[in-house]
Amino acid sequence: MSTGAVSYALNNRPGVSEPTRRRIMAIADRLGWVPSSAARSLSDGRANAIGLVVDRPARVIGVEPYFMQLISGIQGALAGGPTSLLLQVTDNAAAELAAYRRWWGERRVDGVLLVDLVQDDPRVELVRELRLPAVVLGEPVVDDVPCVWTDDAVAVVEVLEYLVALGHRRIVRVAGPTRFVHTQTRSRAFTTTAARLGLTGARVVHADYSDEAAARVTRRVLTGGEPPTALVFDNDVMAVSALGVAQELGLSVPEQLSLVAWDDSALCRLVRPALSAVRRPIAERGAEAVRLLLRVIDGAAVEQVRTSDPELVPRASTGPLR
Repeated sequence: MSTGAVSYALNNRPGVSEPTRRRIMAIADRLGWVPSSAARSLSDGRANAIGLVVDRPARVIGVEPYFMQLISGIQGALAGGPTSLLLQVTDNAAAELAAYRRWWGERRVDGVLLVDLVQDDPRVELVRELRLPAVVLGEPVVDDVPCVWTDDAVAVVEVLEYLVALGHRRIVRVAGPTRFVHTQTRSRAFTTTAARLGLTGARVVHADYSDEAAARVTRRVLTGGEPPTALVFDNDVMAVSALGVAQELGLSVPEQLSLVAWDDSALCRLVRPALSAVRRPIAERGAEAVRLLLRVIDGAAVEQVRTSDPELVPRASTGPLR
């Protein structure tokens, strides 16, 4: 076979007959030959990779199902194509910014996915400065960087109205860190809806998504004056931890305390009582973000993408106030 024929066949280009292409591919498969990604990068400037940096404590990442579901959606959208995912976990914002600069300077990625957007996020300014293709997984608060978002406010309203229908008036939301835009969005929806429903005993407290922080906060609010009759958590790990604290304090769930988790996962279904939870389209978000980013990399005109709405899944951890 000529070099040209082999090149056309391996790169799936016209120029060889179908029988010849099949013969070349069979030989290549037997010999373990594949096109060189490094050589391709030199010829077309593509790294055939997208990057994701998660700036969260490793102890949180290790137990939180959210990111596993997100990565599952990302990998599902990349499967069968030439593009791979480059993932890095950092422990501070400066290290995350440095990773983007290094990746783009070394042309290791063609674009990046940005998660956990914060107010006046320095990453947005950085991708603008570098002209680094990017997609935000979060609310559309940045005009010139496309995003894939889920309307969390819809779920907050549904949860509060559901708990009020069960007779609950003292409701505490255990939220994530205040710096995150999605935390602020949910908190605004919670406060506005609580006011509309006349819930003077509703309030928001904050933790860091970990089980340890959730246990401390839960213990504090349940042993203070006017303890809540319902708790709503910003992730499933914190809700599971709170269930343990309630049992430690001798509180029966849901007879004396109702619990609602965010980001429904196997954790919510496996504990007893099973946790009522807000189910969000996490894998769908990951897949949509990949498809949008690949269009951005190709220079196509894009718009913001809204996923399907989250929904409340009632289970045994919520019940009428007694």
